[in-house]
Amino acid sequence: MTTTHFDYLIVGGGMVADTAARGIREIDADGSIGILSDDVDEPYTRPALSKKLWTDDEFTWDEVPLGTADDTGADIRLQTRATAIRPDAHEVDAAGDTFSYGKLLLATGGKPVPLPVEDRSNGERALSFRTAQDYRRLRALAGEVDRIAVVGGGYIGSELAAALVQNGVDTVLVHTGAVLGDAVFPAALAERFEKLFRDAGVEIVAGSKVAGGDVDATGARLELDNGDEVRADAVVSGLGIEVAAELAEEAGLEVDDGVHVDAQLRASVDDVYAAGDVASYPDRLLGRRRVEHVDNANEQGKAAGRNLAGAAEAYTHTPYYYSAVFGIRYEAVGTLDSSLETVEDWIDAERGVVYYLDDDRVVGVLLWNVEDARDAARSVLAASDTLTRDDLVGRIR
Repeated sequence: MTTTHFDYLIVGGGMVADTAARGIREIDADGSIGILSDDVDEPYTRPALSKKLWTDDEFTWDEVPLGTADDTGADIRLQTRATAIRPDAHEVDAAGDTFSYGKLLLATGGKPVPLPVEDRSNGERALSFRTAQDYRRLRALAGEVDRIAVVGGGYIGSELAAALVQNGVDTVLVHTGAVLGDAVFPAALAERFEKLFRDAGVEIVAGSKVAGGDVDATGARLELDNGDEVRADAVVSGLGIEVAAELAEEAGLEVDDGVHVDAQLRASVDDVYAAGDVASYPDRLLGRRRVEHVDNANEQGKAAGRNLAGAAEAYTHTPYYYSAVFGIRYEAVGTLDSSLETVEDWIDAERGVVYYLDDDRVVGVLLWNVEDARDAARSVLAASDTLTRDDLVGRIR
């Protein structure tokens, strides 16, 4: 077993690793940076995997890699899974080697929630969707088979169903809600959202959970909890992720729905930081939370990198997320939960703002086809203690 030292060691090879390396370089031009990634690709822009690569003919694969190594000089070790962290010794074990560090960033993200099916296709016809390799396999399947089932009606599942049907694939979307999007959108807006999919030709199987089934080289059979079956040539899961905090927990770090960090993204032991999907951090507007979207990965990764290099700055950015399907784009800041009270403010039939209130206090803002208004949404959240419902209508345009 050999030992390699890096001034800055990043465990995880996603977009957080890229922006963290760039953040380090803003402060320290020369310190050595190591990135341990269990992926087969160097860091890439993840949103493209379910968006532009399917819908924009002018967007090519060449635009997906982020150029991390070339731009920052980072030493990226692919297919290198970290297996242990020893904070007292400032060491990480991975792929049979030991890596020592001056400062450590945990950017391990999460693992896709698997489907409860017996897969005899060795992953050829049953996919989770998380990596560029998953994208390449699903893209190949889209050209090889007639019918693909998507499981999950959330952010990833809805984007995948839209992507597949727009590329000529007979698509069936299985989800647990009564109406697609009803967990986050007000009832009438969820109905409009689902109609976009039905009008495009997506078959929607609502109110159903996949309870079992099997997949082999000839196709997929999904058993639903109501006794029905869905058959397709292949199936892809968009059920979200399980946060990958096991390494941190085993190393004795404080873990509570992710790695617990302070405002400077420092974990509970010296010289260890966390950022991205895996980090539970104190948002200045919304309190402690964990965010699984790209804006947070980019901004928090950069902030963590700068702090690894000595900046000692609080992370003050409240992130947003977005989705784009069938010609509509929605953006969200804060908490979107349809069980909350809402105030809807429609500018016209296609553009509007929805405010989500908890105890009469705005905790989330949905921007439906409303551009360049994220900062305005953050301002509403910042002033939520002083705003009444009447103050909300017309506030964002």
